[in-house]
Amino acid sequence: MKEISDTLAPSKRSAAKNIYAAFKILKGAGGEMSGKQVIDTIRETVELTEWEKEIYEKTGYVRWESILHFYTIDCIKAGYLRKNKGIWYLTKEGEKAISLGPVKLLDTATKMYKNWAADKDDKSKKEISTSSEVPELEKNKTQSQKANLDHLEEQAISGIKDYIKSKNAYEFQDMVAALLRAMKYYTPFISPKGKDGGLDIIAYIDPLGATSPRLKVQVKHRPDSSVPVDDIRSLTGLLNKDGDIGLFVTSGHFTSESERTARESHRHIRLLDIDDFISLWQEFYPKLTDEDKNMLPLHPVYFLGSNE
Repeated sequence: MKEISDTLAPSKRSAAKNIYAAFKILKGAGGEMSGKQVIDTIRETVELTEWEKEIYEKTGYVRWESILHFYTIDCIKAGYLRKNKGIWYLTKEGEKAISLGPVKLLDTATKMYKNWAADKDDKSKKEISTSSEVPELEKNKTQSQKANLDHLEEQAISGIKDYIKSKNAYEFQDMVAALLRAMKYYTPFISPKGKDGGLDIIAYIDPLGATSPRLKVQVKHRPDSSVPVDDIRSLTGLLNKDGDIGLFVTSGHFTSESERTARESHRHIRLLDIDDFISLWQEFYPKLTDEDKNMLPLHPVYFLGSNE
């Protein structure tokens, strides 16, 4: 990593170092990765000072992680980074910004954020101005709040993924069937153990399956891998009736070739990866039966949000 001047305030030095590392990690991962994985990778590969490893008494968060989350807001406003449901995405602009080096990258993002805030509200401009070594995250309450909410969301999504990962293939299959029922589908066929003929669930929008669309569902519990294109082609071959729609659900992700094949298929095929599944489970959770809720129980907690 490029050298960072010791004359910088500790918080600024930590932010520059770790934001730069996060961008490099995301680039190496193809541009996207869960926030938790980014944090874990930084912890394993970046040299952190004892000061950075200290815990904030007020929040219970590790100092460097709080600083990193705080400054990712600058990067988002600068168009370098996007976040959605615990996943971090490096934009093309963010990838180009890596060439600026740690300090200039951060300075550019911060300047762009300040310009945005100043245009939005003159009060915000005064609030985020800095002239001392007090960390910015102790000055800008709105930005700190947004960073903390992002941190909490990432922790929540990570916990849900770990819970799903701990289940076996048939338990995950049952979760998928439960979600479909919450979406007002009938599930007359859920594959028992053993050979299933390539299909794990068949779902209808009426009890007799006489009305289109009819879903033919394949479920793969592969939390640590991506579904290859051959699996998508196999499902396509099973869509042999008018009104058949293929649905492929995985507890992991899909390869880019799999996604492209599904998009270009002459048959309607919908892919749901773990992030899509969790998002839909959250959306339809109130419509699940109590028994189905117990497969993946959630507890909603409401925090004060931000207007930004």
